[in-house]
Amino acid sequence: MADRSAQAAHRRSADTENLMDLFMQLLLLTTGDAPSISLIQAIGIGSVQGLTESLPISSTAHVIMVPVILGWGDPGVTFTAIVQLGSIVAILGYFWSDIRQLLVGTGQAIARKDYDAPDFRLALGIVIGTVPIVVLGLLVKFGLREAYEDFARSSLVIALTSIGLAIFLGIAEVTGSRKRGYDAVGQADGIGMGLAQALALIPGVSRSGSTITAGLFMGLNRETAARFSLLMGIPAILISGLAEINELFTPQSTVGVTVAIVGVIASAVSSYLAVYWLIRFLKDHTTWVFVFYRIGFGIAIIGAILLGKMSAF
Repeated sequence: MADRSAQAAHRRSADTENLMDLFMQLLLLTTGDAPSISLIQAIGIGSVQGLTESLPISSTAHVIMVPVILGWGDPGVTFTAIVQLGSIVAILGYFWSDIRQLLVGTGQAIARKDYDAPDFRLALGIVIGTVPIVVLGLLVKFGLREAYEDFARSSLVIALTSIGLAIFLGIAEVTGSRKRGYDAVGQADGIGMGLAQALALIPGVSRSGSTITAGLFMGLNRETAARFSLLMGIPAILISGLAEINELFTPQSTVGVTVAIVGVIASAVSSYLAVYWLIRFLKDHTTWVFVFYRIGFGIAIIGAILLGKMSAF
């Protein structure tokens, strides 16, 4: 009797272990699409990307460093770019009424030939601001991709740019007048913030961080700088993500279609929450929390490099 009970208990234990093994395989498999990034990794990386895309702390830096810290390795340019499409979905959803008004207002301004209308000036600013990062992005993709992946995405570069942008954001916080609101945004802001946005091709700089910093330097208030930064990022992020989709179907791809979709969904959910929080936070608070976070993030990476816990390049 005791032997039968022991055998039954052993079978139940074995069945439980088998179920747990199956569950972990389902979590960690790549669904047959690719050998590198698993579903659970896609959810984790997508969530990190979404939370950090809208915040001035560099989503690319976190999408590179967090998986490295967890032992997953660098997810690569393709997955990093594609997962950003989730942020586009979130930003479009959050700012849909603004975008609709912008499109309608711009169309009406063109019909009236009223090129000084606020909506037209804002739309033109977004278009102008998109040009620098698109041009440089295409140069990286088709001419400097190998050097970019080997050097620009390195731990040391991320650490130094994170600290460097933090210093500039702190200076902008102190010296910016913050007297200009949303209706005052125009072509000059598009040019200045567009050039700053192009710097975000370097991981650690942060697209929203560089553009919000530029906006503060040009006298925009914090909420306006953040709002215009997010709107201006829509074309750039969309082009970046779409440009990498074809890489999913190459034999060398380490990203499966299913995995990419899961990452995009995770990014969309977390990004919407981040946008919602950021806009409300900057109405009544300064950007110092992001300055200190960026400095701490950079110092932590340098410390890990010096201790031999992480490679500099």
